[in-house]
Amino acid sequence: MNCIIIDDDKLSTKIIEEFVEKTDDLNLGGSFDNAVSAINFLSKPDTNPVHLIFLDIEMPEMSGIDFLKSLDELPQIIVYSSQEKYAFETYEYDVTDYLLKPVQYGRFIKAVNRARERFETKDTVVRESTEIFIKNNSSLVRVRYDDILWIEALENYVVLNTFNDKYTIHFTMKAISERMPAEQFIRVHRSFIVNLSKIKVIEDNSVVIRYDGGSKIIPIGKSYKDKLMDDINLITK
Repeated sequence: MNCIIIDDDKLSTKIIEEFVEKTDDLNLGGSFDNAVSAINFLSKPDTNPVHLIFLDIEMPEMSGIDFLKSLDELPQIIVYSSQEKYAFETYEYDVTDYLLKPVQYGRFIKAVNRARERFETKDTVVRESTEIFIKNNSSLVRVRYDDILWIEALENYVVLNTFNDKYTIHFTMKAISERMPAEQFIRVHRSFIVNLSKIKVIEDNSVVIRYDGGSKIIPIGKSYKDKLMDDINLITK
């Protein structure tokens, strides 16, 4: 697999370069201390295809997140960072793995093996996502969009309510709304986002979500009602 490294930390770059060098099926195409240089390299017509990128997040001028947003099609990405807090957001881009600095070779090769498996099955483009990863204590939990019933604001947090669990994450309603697929989730109130497919009844100024073991009545804010009525498949006399 042809790979590149994007990291402004010289020591971290050197470590990843050494790891790449002693891994037989990796070919290093270059190391870049900023994301802009990497983008320019990738856009050159004579550049060999890049199958895998080792990407740091916290960089000046253009962050790793901004880099992910800038490309229409991404090769496989292995993110490595000194911070856990970016994991949730990066998994929205279907990254192959997320490593914490200082990276150890054992963890590095595990991530590369995962990339190799995907490469061999030619799964190297961004797929339409049907799930998200949510940070739960020290773990990342995979949650399917279809399992989310509603999302509720709780001061500086939001609570994702699923059939079986609740997940509290440090996110704003605006930010989580932008992460959820617009065709499936709609904001009906300043404090609530609902899964359209889980609405059973709309009564006056509320929606009812029913699930095994109970139901939830959620208010509809005045400023959100028209959008809700436009988004449902409404049949009237």
